[in-house]
Amino acid sequence: MEKTQGALNLIDKTIFNILKVVSLISFFLLTILITANVFVRFVPIISLHWFDEIIELLFAYMVFYGSAALWITNEHFSVGNWIEKRIPNVRLRHLYRAILEVVILVFAVAFFYYSLRLTILARDVTNVFAIPKKVLYSCLPISGVIFVIYTVKNIVVQIIDTVHPYHAK
Repeated sequence: MEKTQGALNLIDKTIFNILKVVSLISFFLLTILITANVFVRFVPIISLHWFDEIIELLFAYMVFYGSAALWITNEHFSVGNWIEKRIPNVRLRHLYRAILEVVILVFAVAFFYYSLRLTILARDVTNVFAIPKKVLYSCLPISGVIFVIYTVKNIVVQIIDTVHPYHAK
């Protein structure tokens, strides 16, 4: 059991690190391109007519892969914590979290379904580089499947914690 848990933790860390690196690289490139665009507006030495396409791609990747990385580590914004802290019973607290995770799962599945559908149905390409829109949209279903998988994981953890609230983690 410990080997399995260790392997799953390694997978979690690997996926998290990949998502973090993609997000950071996207942010770094966005910063450079936006700075270059501001500079070129004042000193028109070259044309950045392709600027919008790359910015759109990098911004989408940064936002969706970054949010998926936060989802893995449960560091994303959560509104329900103030209610959870007011529940004195440990089992009820975990049950409350499990119910919240089920509601979140409904939205995560809907997000994954519609983003996958959008990606599959995308037929056009960008104007300058002729990048298929599927490449631009691919971050949506990939992050969506990560949302679904880790929400299911959270539901399982909360159910286990509801049944055995004081077990060693």
